[in-house]
Amino acid sequence: MKELVTKYKSVIKFILTFLLVYGTLTFAYKFYLDSANFNNHPDYLTHLVAKQTDVLLENLGYDSAIQKHPDEPSMKLIINNKYVARVVEGCNSISVLILFGSFVIAFAGKFKTTFLYILAGSVLLYVVNLFRIVILSIGLYHYPWRSEELHTVIFPLIIYGMVFLLWMFWVNRFSNLTRVDD
Repeated sequence: MKELVTKYKSVIKFILTFLLVYGTLTFAYKFYLDSANFNNHPDYLTHLVAKQTDVLLENLGYDSAIQKHPDEPSMKLIINNKYVARVVEGCNSISVLILFGSFVIAFAGKFKTTFLYILAGSVLLYVVNLFRIVILSIGLYHYPWRSEELHTVIFPLIIYGMVFLLWMFWVNRFSNLTRVDD
């Protein structure tokens, strides 16, 4: 058993570090959501994402608006007076950023490089997420009968595909990865 632990030390370290960082950040974020009194309003970042989506849609020539949803902590996204989507807490990309950062930390390189990569990657993921919501909203406006495919297949593929590409770039370029030989 000791031989296996020694042989796969880097794999075990990665898994334990990832789980510790991911669990801690997820717990902290959930604590923030549960302890803050939003009075049936969306959290700050969800509201910000909705506002920024509205601005991007306006800049693309759509008459868009956001409104507080009357029954839940989300924002209604309206294009040309047509309610097309809700921007909910899951749309703000925080859970994706936690996943991304946890992986990078688990494969950490030098502190400064790791910090800057997480910062730059998080900004990129945030922006990609905004454009993902904009494209999804336009798609839902023009092709509402494709909502299932758009929301559950195409658009998760965009954000998680970007996370995967950033991870691969990190591992191959910057991490202090120790290869395990068979």
